[in-house]
Amino acid sequence: MKAQHQDYCDRAHFFTDQIQHGNFSLRLDNLTAEDMGNHTCKIYSKQDSGEAVVQITHADHLKVSGSNHPLQASVGEDVTLNCSVVSHITPEHTEEVSWKKTDEDKDILVLLYQKNETLLGSSDERYRDRVEFFAAEIPKGNFSLKLKR
Repeated sequence: MKAQHQDYCDRAHFFTDQIQHGNFSLRLDNLTAEDMGNHTCKIYSKQDSGEAVVQITHADHLKVSGSNHPLQASVGEDVTLNCSVVSHITPEHTEEVSWKKTDEDKDILVLLYQKNETLLGSSDERYRDRVEFFAAEIPKGNFSLKLKR
């Protein structure tokens, strides 16, 4: 295993309480010009391996990141759908975040965040009591969604 590069010491953090749920998202503090470019997450298990590439670009406006790769899950599992604000826009200045499922020709509201508040009652009935944000992560710009069975 390779040691962490000195440029990332005290700046790169896992959401350690989320690792048990399979969320290995990385928070990088105090972004520098040298951080721009591709970053790769590689995960290995005894049976398989996979990777995801996230590109950091210079942004003077709102930038949102998530996964561009299909999420594989089985019926009955809980899953986390990643979405984060990766620009200078702070969560308190974020007017709205909505998670929607596109179903044929219409969007179904899964979860809504407006004016610094999660509006659970706005969710479509098939998602009520099954979805949540990681409330402690919102101040960090992380609007990842947990979808429970």
